[in-house]
Amino acid sequence: MRMRSIRPLLAVPALTVLTVAGLVACSGTPTPGSSGSATQAPSSSAPANSGNGNAELSIKLMETPEAAPKTFTLVCADGKPAAESKHPSPAEACATIMKNPGILSPAPPRTDMACTMQYGGPATAKVTGSVDGKEVTAAFSRTDGCQIAMWDAAKNILGSDGGV
Repeated sequence: MRMRSIRPLLAVPALTVLTVAGLVACSGTPTPGSSGSATQAPSSSAPANSGNGNAELSIKLMETPEAAPKTFTLVCADGKPAAESKHPSPAEACATIMKNPGILSPAPPRTDMACTMQYGGPATAKVTGSVDGKEVTAAFSRTDGCQIAMWDAAKNILGSDGGV
């Protein structure tokens, strides 16, 4: 009879370990994926490296599916915004690119990483152009924990915190 009451108690620590391991797997700083899909887990393979801070970007932001899209142009030279930039916070965006030029580079999705199942809102964004002479195309959404983390890392560039 004691074995029956002990056995469920032994399952609780195992469940706790699995839960903690799942949360730890999603705690890294991800790199944006190319599709922004909730089924793709971003890669956190490369640490941020400083770049030249040169960028020419077009940013299309959709706060909600019903809202008109907002389009921004960001031009940075040596980490400083150029006069032709039409962006809500160009200095912060250029500084973010200077500190982490790879933030907009798509990475292959990781299949060994779990993402929390949470919804951060309907906002989506697409960024195209070049950073330090390299073509970039990145899509952002807030459909799960990994996508929200990618958005939060790039929010200065996107011109929005996602409306949350």
